[in-house]
Amino acid sequence: MVICLLLGAWFNLIPHLITTLYLFLSGVTFIVYWLDKHKAKNGDWRTPESTLHLFALCGGWPGAIWAQQLLRHKSTKRPFRNVFWLTVIGNLALLTCLFSSFLQPILRGLEKLNLS
Repeated sequence: MVICLLLGAWFNLIPHLITTLYLFLSGVTFIVYWLDKHKAKNGDWRTPESTLHLFALCGGWPGAIWAQQLLRHKSTKRPFRNVFWLTVIGNLALLTCLFSSFLQPILRGLEKLNLS
């Protein structure tokens, strides 16, 4: 996915701001997973799963996938993974809507409000 974002930005198919946000949120999400893994090892207060899902839903899911694989954190817990993949689908659906003809008139209207 990160490669797709970078290629999309390179060929001006995706705004650079979107790519930057995904990369930033992925990095933050990876760090949140790493901290939660560290807390789990030390028996400290853990990051709520809903917080991890919120980061994924907002666009940090590439970093979450990377953390799940690299850190082996939250990678086998089936209920968590099911909700996680729903957040990925939700995020991609929102991203698709942003670039679809359905929302383009709304976005143009918002741009006009900001320019006025």
